[in-house]
Amino acid sequence: MLDKVDLSQSFPKKKFKKLLPRLQRRLYDLEKTCWDHKIASIILFEGWDAAGKGSTIATLTSRLDPRGFKLYPIQAPRTYELNHPWLWRFWLKLPNYGEMAIFDRSWYGRVLVERVEGLTPEDQWRTAYRDIVDFEHMLADDGTVIIKFFLHISKEEQKRRFKRLEKDPLEAWHVQPEDWEHHRKYDQYLVAFEAMLEQTDTEWGPWTIVEATDRWHPRKKVLETIIARLEDRLGPDAPPVEPEDWQSDEDDAIDADVRQAMAEAESGRKEG
Repeated sequence: MLDKVDLSQSFPKKKFKKLLPRLQRRLYDLEKTCWDHKIASIILFEGWDAAGKGSTIATLTSRLDPRGFKLYPIQAPRTYELNHPWLWRFWLKLPNYGEMAIFDRSWYGRVLVERVEGLTPEDQWRTAYRDIVDFEHMLADDGTVIIKFFLHISKEEQKRRFKRLEKDPLEAWHVQPEDWEHHRKYDQYLVAFEAMLEQTDTEWGPWTIVEATDRWHPRKKVLETIIARLEDRLGPDAPPVEPEDWQSDEDDAIDADVRQAMAEAESGRKEG
């Protein structure tokens, strides 16, 4: 599955900078409308270490109304949390009606790091697939919009990013010994990721695989996907789109190849 993902996909920085304010305005309007209509949403991010989850989330949240969302960076369960059913700690973080909950990693750690690192017995992480599907199905039945992203990079790209981060005194703290250990187990994590995607991709909680080698393409894809999902959920209640918000310059809207094809077609029509 993941070996067929085109990791060369990219988007020009200049075009993204032009597009970003429009995407952020639209997302802000949808956030407010979901609040007014009491529609809850969950946006969760999984993926490789150093794949850009943090920077993508920062772009996502930078223009949202902070009163309408909560961000949860998920760590290993604390001792007292281990005394409860494993999904209990996530249940406490579910959004109220109208709110948005954003998870930087999530309950999928049960079938990822806990599986690969041997932190959870095999029978428990295998059962977790069914637990997760049932959990998300229940939330969707209650009207919650579930949007799941997996940020994908190659093993070589991950290594390059780790080394680059380690050279920066302000960023070196991001790379810990356990991150290099995970990198050495890239193939094992790849198997776990593919099993997760296969067994938990559902109609009510579909996965969106994000090609994350480029810096700008993931942010664009994530924002556009969230906008599309919220618009679909709101239906006729979605706020109208102002034409000027989405009208790009001609050079941005139509690439050179398309313009040339149109010119050639017009020339042929006149000659005929």
